[in-house]
Amino acid sequence: METTGENANATSEGRKTGVRTELIAGVTTFFTMAYIVVVNPSILSTEGTGMSFTGVLTATVLVCFVMTLLMGVYAKLPFAVAPGMGLNAFFAFTIILGQRVPWQSALGIIFWAGVLFLVVSLTPVRVQIARSIPRHLRTATAAGIGVFLTFIGLKNAGVVAADPVTFVRLGALGPPALLAALGLSVTVLLMKWKSPFAYLAGIFVVTAVAWAAGLLKAPPQFFSAPDFRSVFLKLDPFGALKLSLLPSIVAVLFTDLFDSISTFIGVAQAAGMLDEEGHPRRLREGLIVDAWATLGAGLAGTSSGTAYIESVAGINLGGRTGLTSVFTAACFLPCFFVAPLAGMVPPYATAAVLVLVGAFMFSSVSSINFSRIEDALPAFLTIILIPLTFSITQGILWGFISHAGLYLIAGRGREVHPVMYALALVSVGLLFIGRFT
Repeated sequence: METTGENANATSEGRKTGVRTELIAGVTTFFTMAYIVVVNPSILSTEGTGMSFTGVLTATVLVCFVMTLLMGVYAKLPFAVAPGMGLNAFFAFTIILGQRVPWQSALGIIFWAGVLFLVVSLTPVRVQIARSIPRHLRTATAAGIGVFLTFIGLKNAGVVAADPVTFVRLGALGPPALLAALGLSVTVLLMKWKSPFAYLAGIFVVTAVAWAAGLLKAPPQFFSAPDFRSVFLKLDPFGALKLSLLPSIVAVLFTDLFDSISTFIGVAQAAGMLDEEGHPRRLREGLIVDAWATLGAGLAGTSSGTAYIESVAGINLGGRTGLTSVFTAACFLPCFFVAPLAGMVPPYATAAVLVLVGAFMFSSVSSINFSRIEDALPAFLTIILIPLTFSITQGILWGFISHAGLYLIAGRGREVHPVMYALALVSVGLLFIGRFT
């Protein structure tokens, strides 16, 4: 029998909830993150990558559905899973376009990062890595990715453009920029009203206005069958096993690990979903699902999947068990058939999402202690190198190296975890590999 939030049965975790509450929570989580169904394929199918929009959309929905369902059934946690923002931009703009890696080999990079993530999650190595990397470096990585996403969003809106002398300059503030500003205004307004439709509404309004103004053409059909021919199982795992691509595999691994641990810990603490020792409940199981989401994304044909911080929207409405994730997963099923409609969305319609997600990721920078140079400089290098080099890899590697080195110079070498020294040495090796291969 269905129960309300106030009159629910106690779950095994000791929280009061019920089917109706979990249903509302699951649907709410879906609407807060459904933008990924449009945004992810629009990023990965950027001109020059060679990836099919419809194929990536199908892969995106497949990862969202299967891995969110697995999070509910296996991990029994109310977290939704989808291709991660930031890593999708890294995948498209750095690996494929920047390093000129064929997209099939790039999917192989995601696959091998998932394999390593799974090994880490199944062994005590996960705990050692989590304890060794200081919080300010994890925070700086998120902040750097936020600036990276914001830059891409502004570029898609035409607000910034390339310049042969100054590298970048203010772009022509034409219709794309004005429509992007409209989308940003609509999204922010709805966010202030705490609407779960905020991101989707901004994308819809911009697309509708652009279509009414004659800037877009409606597709010949609004719905189509899923595209399992373009990118599904088209990865090249052996092409990804080049020494020069090892830094990218490591970067995806650590970014996934940081993102997952931060999401699980942050949301669990905010929602009181902790065990007797104060640790997030079923963290190991959650990380295992995240690892499969990365590995599975490489097989499906998209960038790596991860638990979404937007899950907190459903958790705040009472979602406490895996049933919330089951309902969220079910909501993704109709999305398999909307490729023509999604393909109508122009890049500047998703610019507001990239800017806002970037802003939220950057906001964590306030927790970094900049009063000591041995903490400030590694964090700053991590933040600034990610957007300036268009590479999460460079930010992470230089952050590791400078942290270990500066702590030694400052006489605080004993405070650095031995695993962190090992990671710094590995980072030096990866930089040499990237330079000479």
